[in-house]
Amino acid sequence: MKTPIVVVLAALWPCLSTAQPPAPVPSPSVALQAPAALRVRLADLGTALSNEGFKMRDRLWSGRIESAQPQRLVVNLFRGNHYWFCAAVEPTDGKAKLTLFGPDGRAVECVDHEEPGLAAVGVTAETTGQYFVQVETAGGPASDFCLLYLYK
Repeated sequence: MKTPIVVVLAALWPCLSTAQPPAPVPSPSVALQAPAALRVRLADLGTALSNEGFKMRDRLWSGRIESAQPQRLVVNLFRGNHYWFCAAVEPTDGKAKLTLFGPDGRAVECVDHEEPGLAAVGVTAETTGQYFVQVETAGGPASDFCLLYLYK
């Protein structure tokens, strides 16, 4: 005997009516977007790495670094995956520094790349967990920054 579809829907209705829609993803604030020149310089560096098989995350992080107050970003990394974190700072002759901290809070040994106004660190995650990327400048006045990361 086949069960009528109305009976099945009536039985499932309490489950269907309590389902919550997914939470909206917040959009970045226009006020927090980095200057276009910073995003372009960072995209150029990211494109060079994507030519090596890395995929860019779909979002850029940006903000302002006050003198002697680094910014930190929490990222979830997966064991065995390769990652590159890239940052650009304004002014273009400034010195950016990136440091990656593991889930245990200790600095992780990375491959470094630095240019005036740009910095990048590459790492293969040894464990899965929350890592912290710290962006800072070598003193001086406050600076705008923009950060992206790539993985493979």
